[in-house]
Amino acid sequence: MRNKLRSFLTTLGMIFGVGAVIATVAIGEGARSAVEAAFASMGTNLLVVLPGTTTSGGARGGSGTQPTLTWDDLKAIRSELPSVRYAVAVLRSGSQVLSEDANWTTQVQGTEPDFFEIRNWPMLLGTRFTQSDVDAGTKVVVLGATVADKLFGPNANPVGQLVRIRNIPFQVVAVAGRKGQSPFGQDYDDAVFIPLTTYMAKVQGGLQKFIAGQILITGVTAARAETDVTALLRDRHNLRGGDDDFSIRNLAEVASAQEESSRTVSLLLAIVAGVSLLVGGIGIMNIMLVSVTERTREIGTRMAIGARGMDILMQFLVEAVTLATLGGLLGIAFGVLTARWMTSLFHWPVLFRADVILVSVVFSALVGVVFGLYPAQKASRLDPIEALRFE
Repeated sequence: MRNKLRSFLTTLGMIFGVGAVIATVAIGEGARSAVEAAFASMGTNLLVVLPGTTTSGGARGGSGTQPTLTWDDLKAIRSELPSVRYAVAVLRSGSQVLSEDANWTTQVQGTEPDFFEIRNWPMLLGTRFTQSDVDAGTKVVVLGATVADKLFGPNANPVGQLVRIRNIPFQVVAVAGRKGQSPFGQDYDDAVFIPLTTYMAKVQGGLQKFIAGQILITGVTAARAETDVTALLRDRHNLRGGDDDFSIRNLAEVASAQEESSRTVSLLLAIVAGVSLLVGGIGIMNIMLVSVTERTREIGTRMAIGARGMDILMQFLVEAVTLATLGGLLGIAFGVLTARWMTSLFHWPVLFRADVILVSVVFSALVGVVFGLYPAQKASRLDPIEALRFE
C-alpha cells in the first residue's frame, strides 16, 4: 500500500496475461461452438451419397455427372443395413415460385418426410407432408423461411395459400423453421420442398431406374454407416477390383476437421497468453526482490524483536500471492471486456467457460507462490545483525 503505483505496475503483467487467456479461450470456444452449430444444422451423422463420374476422351467429370445410383439401391440401403436409420433420395432443380403478389426464383427439392428427420428440421408453421402424400403424388409444398418471407412478407402465415411452380398450383402445408447458412454460405432456407413423386411427375422427369440426384443417409454412427453403405453399393454394382462408381461425403468428418482446426488455433492463442503470464510472474519476482532489498532494515528489526524466519517468509510470500491474485481478478474483467469488444467490432462469437475463469484465478495465485518463493526465502535467511547495519 505504501507503493501503490509500483504494485499496480507489477500486476499489469498478470492482468494482461490472464485477460489474454480469458479472451482467446472465449473466442476459440465461440468459434468451435459456431462450427458445431453450423454442422448440426446439416443433420446428425449425415452422409451424402452421390452418383459417379463420366469419362470422355480421358476427361473425367465431377461427382453426379454419371447416373449410377438406382431406386433399388435406395431400397436395399433401407432394408439391409441396420446401421442406417433413415435414407432418402433428394432431387432438385432451380425454378420460379409464384404467389398472387410476388415471385421468387429458388431451389425446388423433391424428397420424402424422413428428409426432415435426417436434417433435424422442425416446422415453424403447419405440418409437413406425409408418406401418403408421396404415395399419392399430391401437390403440396413446404416453404423455406426465406421463400415464405419473399412471397408473403415477414411474419405472414402462408399455410393454406396456393403457390405456382412451373405454372402448377401447389398448396402450402407448412413453413420450415429457420436453419440459417451453411459453413460455406449457402442459405438453407432459400428452398421449397415437395413430395418426391410429385417432383418427378410435375416438375422434372426422372431417369427411370436411376436416381437423378443424391441420397441422404443418417446412421447410428456415421463411420459405421459409411462402411456398410460402401460395401453394399460395391457389391450391388459388381465392383470387384475397380474404383467406386459413387462417392460418399461424411459431413461428420468435415465437422470434426473444422472443430480440430478451431481447437488448434485456440491452443496456440492460449500458449501465447501463457507466455504473458510467465512474463507477469517474472515481473512479480523482480519487484519482490527489489522490495526485499529496500526493506532489509525492516526485516532486521522484526527479526531482532522475535520474528522467525517463517514469519518473514510468509510476509513476503503473502504479498506476492496477493499481487498475483489481484492481477488475476482484474485480468478476468479485462479479458471479458476485451472479448465482448472484439465481438461487437468483428462480430466474432464468444463463449465464456466458468472452469477457465476459475483456473485462471488459481493459476494466478500459483504464479504468486512460485515467483514469490525465492524473494521470500531470501528475506527469511537474512542475518539480523547484518540487516540492521544495512543502509
